[in-house]
Amino acid sequence: MNLISHKAFKNIAYLLSCAIFFILTSCEEDLTKVKGNDNKNFPSQVIHNAVIIQRDSGFITLKATAPIIEKYELIDSQYTVARKGMRIEFFDKKKPKNPGNITAKFAKIYDYKKFYEARGNVKILTSDGQRFATQSVFWDQNKKRIYTRDTVYATMEDGSTMVHANGMTAKDDFSEYKFFNNSGDLDVSKTQIAQPKP
Repeated sequence: MNLISHKAFKNIAYLLSCAIFFILTSCEEDLTKVKGNDNKNFPSQVIHNAVIIQRDSGFITLKATAPIIEKYELIDSQYTVARKGMRIEFFDKKKPKNPGNITAKFAKIYDYKKFYEARGNVKILTSDGQRFATQSVFWDQNKKRIYTRDTVYATMEDGSTMVHANGMTAKDDFSEYKFFNNSGDLDVSKTQIAQPKP
């Protein structure tokens, strides 16, 4: 009788330990599932006093500086954010010593798409001395286009100013641009007007 109760006790202890093991294992699996659903949209890198340089065949095409940059790399659509502002200088091989630049209070770069977004007191200076001010600008580097729907204040090299109420679209080197719903103060004496051919 003692032997039977001792075996029964061993069997019960064995069954209890198996049950505890399975309970703990199932709890671990549940924790893994919960952790898998965690938000991964947090910066993987934070860079202070950042300088980003982009080259093409050894030639510097772009130089970006910012007080702080946050890189989000743990998600499918990776991006970089400069919440305290950014300055981007863009270089033209024809005028390498006279770069244009864009400054803004906030910038976001979609790394894979090579798409830039600048917001808040955006100022653009071209290598030709033209100045543009607006509240937002979008730059598609693959298509080499810059555009905005916000009002653009443009000051040309000769000092004339124009207000473009419905934004603009331009090549990213500003060799061509188009403004919408224009008004302003243009100095006609300094502007060359096309003459009709005889």
